[in-house]
Amino acid sequence: MKKWILMAGSAALVASQISLAFAKAPADLIKKAQQEGEVVSVGMPDSWANWKETWQDLKTKYNINHRDTDMSSAQEIATFASQKNNATADIGDIGFGFAKVAKAKGILQPYKPTTWNDIPDWAKDPDGYWAMGYTGTIAFIVNKNLVKDIPHSWQDLLKGKYRVTVGDVGSAAQANNAVLAAAIANGGSEKDIKPALKFFAKLAKQGRLATNDPSIANIEKGEVAVGIMWDFNALNYRDQIDHNKFAVLIPSDGSVMSGYVSIINKYAPHPWAAKLTREYIFSDAGQINLARGYARPIRTDVKLPADVKDKLLPNSEYKNAQPIKDFKVWQQSAKRLPQLWQSQVLIYQQ
Repeated sequence: MKKWILMAGSAALVASQISLAFAKAPADLIKKAQQEGEVVSVGMPDSWANWKETWQDLKTKYNINHRDTDMSSAQEIATFASQKNNATADIGDIGFGFAKVAKAKGILQPYKPTTWNDIPDWAKDPDGYWAMGYTGTIAFIVNKNLVKDIPHSWQDLLKGKYRVTVGDVGSAAQANNAVLAAAIANGGSEKDIKPALKFFAKLAKQGRLATNDPSIANIEKGEVAVGIMWDFNALNYRDQIDHNKFAVLIPSDGSVMSGYVSIINKYAPHPWAAKLTREYIFSDAGQINLARGYARPIRTDVKLPADVKDKLLPNSEYKNAQPIKDFKVWQQSAKRLPQLWQSQVLIYQQ
């Protein structure tokens, strides 16, 4: 599930951003969205990606109400596919690895926001069925009260005495990409994830692979010594709980960069409100809202306020992080992960 705690900005800054954001929004889109008056999301809770400010902005300027049910990427797709004409959800936010799966199922409808040309080609469907709003890189969050020798690499993890939490591999995009990052750091690739399975099997054999989720609640309770998660989640959790208690870093021997994409339900009960929401997400203000929640906006032409820029890790941390190179192959590997994880990793759990 998605757990990303809000870090709010000043009301004055938000108001000015809203004005800028909707300067190009089509008038007919706004009118139709206001007539619907509501947008229902899945996997876009207030606490993830600073969505709370986005929902507040839509309500403040356009009187668009909002409801969300938190779900994993796989659950979002399943919900769209199963409900169809009885749909309850309008819009979702899923891991990049699930984007083409969702399109192939025929459950999405296209919409290209007015900032479409500012989104890199690799981060969007050419027909507008999905587009990446923000990127993330797999990182470590380390509880310094529980771990004295902070691991800076995947190899360091194998030498420790603490437990390592990775989450729900096979279902959650964050956990799946943690496996891919470990594969790349250990000589593997999108096609060859065996090095990652061997790596986590070693942790399992040592009795050091935790089965809990690296959620904000578990981290705050001290139930996560080292968590493997997106950098934006790790940074946000650190600052929400206690900035000095945790170290956040990108593993020096390799990591993977991916992101989350916006999808609109083909059967959306509020299609125009969903399209207006996407319009906002890719506006200057929407992109800054995401960065305020520690995500790296997909639009690099957006100028981030200094206080927002300071929330992010320095670029030097990312020197050995790489984007997914063969997306189609990674999709096939990700499909096999549930069975492989069970048979080659969890079988060794003590």
